[in-house]
Amino acid sequence: MTKHTRLFAILAVFIIILAAVLITWLIPRLSSQADAPTVQGYNIGFGDDTVKARVLDVLEQGTTQLGDQTQAYQILLVKVQEGQFSGQLLEIDYGLRQFRPQGLSFQPGDQMLVTVGQLPDGTITGYFTDYIRTQSLLILFATFVVFSVLVSGWKGVRSLISMAISLLVIIYFVIPQILAGKDPVLISITGAFFLMTVTLYLTYGWNLKSHAAVIGTFFSLIVTGLLANFFVIFTRLTGFGSEDALFLMQQSETSINLRGLVLGGMLIGALGVLDDLVITQASAVFELYLADPNQSIRKLFRSSMRIGQDHVAATVNTLVLAYAGAALPTLLLFTLSGEQYAYLINFEFVTEEIVRTLVGSLGLVAAVPITTLLACFLAIRHSRLGWLLPFLGSINPAGHHH
Repeated sequence: MTKHTRLFAILAVFIIILAAVLITWLIPRLSSQADAPTVQGYNIGFGDDTVKARVLDVLEQGTTQLGDQTQAYQILLVKVQEGQFSGQLLEIDYGLRQFRPQGLSFQPGDQMLVTVGQLPDGTITGYFTDYIRTQSLLILFATFVVFSVLVSGWKGVRSLISMAISLLVIIYFVIPQILAGKDPVLISITGAFFLMTVTLYLTYGWNLKSHAAVIGTFFSLIVTGLLANFFVIFTRLTGFGSEDALFLMQQSETSINLRGLVLGGMLIGALGVLDDLVITQASAVFELYLADPNQSIRKLFRSSMRIGQDHVAATVNTLVLAYAGAALPTLLLFTLSGEQYAYLINFEFVTEEIVRTLVGSLGLVAAVPITTLLACFLAIRHSRLGWLLPFLGSINPAGHHH
């Protein structure tokens, strides 16, 4: 075993041990989240007085004039189905005094969310809050599950399990720890690396390709974190760029580092795309190696980088379009108000998205050569890993012959 190969093997074992330590550290914290501080009035949009109700009858419908807009309205008789006022019958105004979308109306038997309150004289009132979309979302999710399994087989099943683990870690570890006053950056990096380690191994198995992806992710996260930290400070982001941050400061029992929260959000946001990039790049390296096992590291690296360059270009464009699509209503609003885009980019909530996009893209750019080099080294020098090779898994999980 050469000096460089031995160093790489030691590094691989170190990363694996680090992941095991993080898992060990995480488990007791997941089991003790009941003691973690919570946010008073956690449902900032919906409180305890927002409940489900079923439409019993349409009492009145027609059209009304709201400003310059003519729209349809309905007066609905609904029955509250839960909460303090369960069983109460209410008349709900839908579109008579508030703007409502065209083409969406209620029929007897439909459900809605209503906010119920009681006036000082004892009168119980309610108003329409939102639609109930649970059933539609479940159908969409079931469709997603079926197609994922049909197309990807057992790998699709493992990816679904990975997705569930990711959501659980974010909900039961990352969020409670940040609300408890812990450093958002440290918590986000810990959670992100744990997520990537578990999901990559669970989805793609214990093999050299996955090891290369995990180690590449580790270093890419460090690079992304350092870049995010520098540019958040450099662009003077404070974390107060959204109403959500103000609500959080008002509702939280502990002091939350909002600038750190911005950093943590950038890391987790970049993680989803990073997952796709590192495993695709590692797969490309090993497929090219299996096609020609006698090639040099330099040749394999150059061939793989050509694939990586195309992938990065497409991924960066995807990121930009995703953020632009999410911000489209804001862009339209500023266009209508006559604001110049040169001024628009100085508003913090806009600057934050620009920094998030560009820093995430820089992290992706860095991930390609890092992951490619690691994967090339593992592919070409795997035979020199000696006694470690049986423990690190196969170089050929797909079953190629060469």
